[in-house]
Amino acid sequence: MSVAIKQSPPHRAVVEHMVRQAVYAKLGKPLPRTASAPNPLVVNISARHCHLTPEAVEALFGKGHQLQVQKWLYQEGQFAAKETLTLIGPRSRVISNLRILGPCRNLNQIELAYTDSIALGFDIPLRASGNIKGTPGCMLMGPSGFFEMKEGVIRAARHTHMHPTDADYYGVKQGDMMKLKIGGDCGLVLEEMLCRVDPLFKLEVHIDTDEGNACNLMPHTPCELIK
Repeated sequence: MSVAIKQSPPHRAVVEHMVRQAVYAKLGKPLPRTASAPNPLVVNISARHCHLTPEAVEALFGKGHQLQVQKWLYQEGQFAAKETLTLIGPRSRVISNLRILGPCRNLNQIELAYTDSIALGFDIPLRASGNIKGTPGCMLMGPSGFFEMKEGVIRAARHTHMHPTDADYYGVKQGDMMKLKIGGDCGLVLEEMLCRVDPLFKLEVHIDTDEGNACNLMPHTPCELIK
């Protein structure tokens, strides 16, 4: 059984980007830099979550169990699952209702902010997603059993998903680093923003809850990618 990919309605940023371009074209005025980009910049806060293999899902939720979609995410085919689990830290401290993101992957990975890791008693490294060698492990508990992760607990490095057309526009390639300039009353610049480029990606920056709280990121907060 496979999860059907639902076509999500256009993101607000996409609609605003199209309207802005149409208005400038109607007025016969040159587009400002942000409006001339091929796609709008979407910045989202990625709260703590986990990615699981099919084997881990079955161990936690029962044989043959398939993740169910609660909410489709901005990247096509990615979703927040209805299923949650309990993470047990090294000092027997727990986080309950840890959200699973689907679809299943070929490795198990927990992504926490530093404040989460401190509360649990973890000493976690900052890593790019998928780079889990030598990272701490943990115990997961679901309604049908336990699953022990030997490794895979990280703080995910902030990053931007890019389509190749976006990478060409910004003059970057896979693995390059950029900066994210965030406006507002708590404005700041986040450096070392990892570029991840793939034809299936839509332009989207992911920062964690610690970073989002530090700049008081809101839906209307102005943001800009800088090379």
